[in-house]
Amino acid sequence: MEWVESAAFGFLLSAGCSRDPMDFPGLSNFTCEMAQRGAGDRDSRQFVEALEDLGVDRSAAVSNGHTSFGGATLATNLYKALDIYADILRDPHLPERQMDEGLLVCLQELRAIKDDLSQRVMMQLRARQYPDPWGRSAYGTEKALRSISIRDIQRHHQQYYCPNESILSVAGRIEWPRLLDHVGQLLEDWQPVEQPKIVETPVSEQYLHIQHESNQTHIGIGYASVPYAAPSYYQARGAVGVLSDGMSSRLFTEVREKRGLCYSVYASTHSLKDRGSVLCYCGTSSERAQQSLDVMMAELVRLAEGIEQQELGRLKARVKSSLIMQQESSRARAAAIATDWHLLGRVQTLDELSQVIDGLTCDSINRYLAENPPTDFQVVTLGSQALEVPVEVS
Repeated sequence: MEWVESAAFGFLLSAGCSRDPMDFPGLSNFTCEMAQRGAGDRDSRQFVEALEDLGVDRSAAVSNGHTSFGGATLATNLYKALDIYADILRDPHLPERQMDEGLLVCLQELRAIKDDLSQRVMMQLRARQYPDPWGRSAYGTEKALRSISIRDIQRHHQQYYCPNESILSVAGRIEWPRLLDHVGQLLEDWQPVEQPKIVETPVSEQYLHIQHESNQTHIGIGYASVPYAAPSYYQARGAVGVLSDGMSSRLFTEVREKRGLCYSVYASTHSLKDRGSVLCYCGTSSERAQQSLDVMMAELVRLAEGIEQQELGRLKARVKSSLIMQQESSRARAAAIATDWHLLGRVQTLDELSQVIDGLTCDSINRYLAENPPTDFQVVTLGSQALEVPVEVS
C-alpha cells in the first residue's frame, strides 16, 4: 500500500479457546494476558514503554480459533515492533509474581461481559449454533480462572504458542524482500509442536431463555449457512446483506422503522473453516419482545422467497464503499488478508472481490435461497419472561 505511511501486522496463533481444557475454560485468555507482561530482555514495564516509543497502536485478543497479537505503526518502525512481538511468541516471562494482576484483568473482562446483556445472548447463541468447542467463549468462568496456576499457563504457552498453522499478516508501506528476510531471521528456527486432536460435542438443539429481571429483552436467532470458503458464500452474504446492511434493509425497516419495536436489530454471517451460520440480534422492551421475535422470524422465513433488484443495487453500493475504506486502512487490510489466509488458504485481492460483488445477481442469490432457505433456527432470549417460539424452532 504505497500511498500510506503506516504498516499494520497481526500474528494469529492456533491457541484459541477451543484449545482450553474442559476444567480450565478461560486458560487461553489468561495466557494471552500473562504473555504481555514482559518478554525477551524487557520486563513488563519496559515492554509497554518500548511499544509506546515506537507509537504502536496495539491489540491482543482470543477468539475461538486463535490468540492474536497485532498493531499498527509508522512503516519505519515495523521491524522493531516485530522484534518485540517475536519475544512474546517465543520468550515471554510469564511472571508468577504478576498472576494476581493478570487474574484481575481476566475477571474484569468476564464481569464486563456479564453486564453486557446483548453480548451474553450472542455468546450463548454461538454456543448452541456450533458443536463444542467451536462455539465457546474465551472468557471462561470465575471459578476456573481462580484455579489456574502459573504452571498451567506455562504448559499452555509451550503447547500452543508454536508455528503450527500460525499466520503473520502485514499490510501497508512495506518492502517485501526486506520483510521476508527479517521475519525469517526472527522465526526460522521456531519449532512446531504436535497438537492434540479436538473432539467435538454435539449441539444442544433447544430454545434457551436466560432469566433476568429487566425492562428489556434481548433476542438471538441463528441458523446454519455456508462457510467463507464455499463457492456460494457471496450469494449467502448477499442475502444477509439484504436483511441487515444499512437503514433500508429488511430487518431495520420491518422491525424498527415500520413498527417501532426495537432499538437495535441486525443479522450477520459468521464463518469457521468448515461451517458457517447467520446470527441475528434484536434488543427491545419486554412488552414488545414477543412481537419483535414474531416479525424477525417472519422476515427470515420470507427471505427464502427471494430478493429484488433494487435491494441488490443498494447492497452492492454499500459493500463497495466498505472495500474502498478497507483499501485506505493498513490495519483493516492486514486483518482481511489474515482471515483470507486462514479460511481460504490464499489472499483475495480487492479487485477480485470487487469483481465478485459486481457479478452478484438476483437470480444467483435467489437460486441459493431456494436451495438453502433459512430453517432449523436456534433461539436464545434474555429478559424477565420467556417467549413463545414456533414448535419447529424450539
